[in-house]
Amino acid sequence: MAASLKKGQLPTKLCATCGRPFEYRKKWRNNWEEVRYCGEKCQRNKQNTDYPVKINQ
Repeated sequence: MAASLKKGQLPTKLCATCGRPFEYRKKWRNNWEEVRYCGEKCQRNKQNTDYPVKINQ
């Protein structure tokens, strides 16, 4: 991940629980490919219906 990306140019994914898009965060830089949830609440409230993880770059 290039350090020169601006806020509007960050990659996004869809949350596997709620289906809402979320953007890359600095704390996820080491494992961005493995991140599936937008936050702790969605990770705790996993549902049986998982939305497909989609990467928009």
